[in-house]
Amino acid sequence: MASFKIVGGKPLQGSICPQGAKNEALQIVCATLLTSDEVVINNVPDISDVNRLIELIAGLGAKVERLSEESYSFKAENLNLDYLYSDDFTQKATSLRGSIMILGPLLARYGKGVIPQPGGDKIGRRRLDTHFNGLERLGVNFNYDEVARRFEVSVDKLKGSSMLLDEASITGTANILMAAVMAEGTTTIFNAACEPYIVQLSKMLNRMGAKINGIGSNLLTIEGVSSLKGTTHTLLADMIEVGSFIGMAAMTHSEITIENVQLEDLGIIPQVFRKLGVQVEQKGKDILVPNQDNYSIETFIDGSIMTIADAPWPGFTPDLISIVLVVATQANGSVLIHQKMFESRLFFVDKLIDMGARIILCDPHRATVVGLGGSQPLRGISMTSPDIRAGVALLIAALSAEGTSIINNIEQIDRGYQHIGERLRNLGADIVRIP
Repeated sequence: MASFKIVGGKPLQGSICPQGAKNEALQIVCATLLTSDEVVINNVPDISDVNRLIELIAGLGAKVERLSEESYSFKAENLNLDYLYSDDFTQKATSLRGSIMILGPLLARYGKGVIPQPGGDKIGRRRLDTHFNGLERLGVNFNYDEVARRFEVSVDKLKGSSMLLDEASITGTANILMAAVMAEGTTTIFNAACEPYIVQLSKMLNRMGAKINGIGSNLLTIEGVSSLKGTTHTLLADMIEVGSFIGMAAMTHSEITIENVQLEDLGIIPQVFRKLGVQVEQKGKDILVPNQDNYSIETFIDGSIMTIADAPWPGFTPDLISIVLVVATQANGSVLIHQKMFESRLFFVDKLIDMGARIILCDPHRATVVGLGGSQPLRGISMTSPDIRAGVALLIAALSAEGTSIINNIEQIDRGYQHIGERLRNLGADIVRIP
């Protein structure tokens, strides 16, 4: 288990380029299984979750070639479905929640698939009902092998259907969409997720020959086609990493330029940071977060305490709730943070309290943060990263804290943030990776 040793309290300075979007990459890599033609993907982040999925795809028999540091070629011409029953597949799939999205492509091309109970962050219940219910509407049969603890799925012929998703699940929408593009007839998906990742996936599938209408909305209409062809696709910048860098600049009183990002591509993320008093400016093709000695949380018009809550897109992404919470600890004023989607995601606040933050954990979903306004800096402690986003929130807290912090289990951070220690050192951070 590796750790970070961080000497905090030092302002940062310079420019940083965000990686390709992790959540988009997981969908797009799975989509390469939909065709026997070559698919080239650019701006692929070098992070453990994506690398593990690429290894899984290669294990299935797809020809994978790394064209450059950030580009890959995939050619899923002859797949070996026996690999789905191997120990190697089980090990990789159970450690990666995104592996569930191979089901849609495998069902579309081969009419069958296998998936063990996927892994991922321990942030609360993350049920698979949306995936399964949607695929069942397309005619898929599910069988759970209790001994092997895996789901086996099969279908004679996928048939288009109308469905209303019980939740606007991003991975659920992606999985169903990838199956529906090669189903017989027309499929309509109501309450579909409409995050930029789904928009990107839909546009890529259409370039491959799919017929998807309603892209960017929560109602997708798909006319099934018999086959898809190859294409080239470039991933967006990771908006979660961009939001993390905005929060880091605010907490460390630093001026940081985030390269090649447009504010308009971030939805309401900049607006939420501005509610905390954090300035975010567009400078040409880049985003500038200027140095601020202090920042103040807004109140509602009637003077009541500000509430920040997550919601499906175009609402505020739950992946940044941990970041805005830690940024609020050093703001002037108070805010109620409401994490609606995952009941275990706020449990990391005990570490922030140990660092000197004033936080009341109201229940598993809500925390009230009383900002210290910079009057009492956080203090360095030893702690453990529980998941990707909380891990980076603790990293930001450590960078702003007085003294030395140790963050253990940073493999969680590695799952979502590319070479983060090296990139932060380039900004002037005192951070060392301890094997």
